[in-house]
Amino acid sequence: MENMMKFYKSILEQDRSAVVICNLKHEIIYMNPAAVNSYEKWGGNKLLGKCLLDCHNPESREKIQQVVDWFKADENHNIVYTFHNEKQNKDVYMVALRDEGELIGYYEKHEYRNRETMNLYDL
Repeated sequence: MENMMKFYKSILEQDRSAVVICNLKHEIIYMNPAAVNSYEKWGGNKLLGKCLLDCHNPESREKIQQVVDWFKADENHNIVYTFHNEKQNKDVYMVALRDEGELIGYYEKHEYRNRETMNLYDL
């Protein structure tokens, strides 16, 4: 199992999109390098261990809690579209994290809509 954790961590570390993982107390327990870079002006890796709700306005805090409550209500409730950032041309989602169906946390997922600029198989 420990070896599998290395694979999972590597997937997150290589993702070019920001990934911020929170537990059910809304504590930021993981930020991949893209997230640390993306949120540098707000503290970057110093956000680890902080409450995600402290980074948002009251309306956003309420929405985040509403989504977490929805995740808790049914193990089939697992992803919510939360925002489109026109400037960065990306969609943002909240995604449930589960252990054998039990909600253990959530993460923020970013999907960019920009066409890839790398050449195919450019080794």
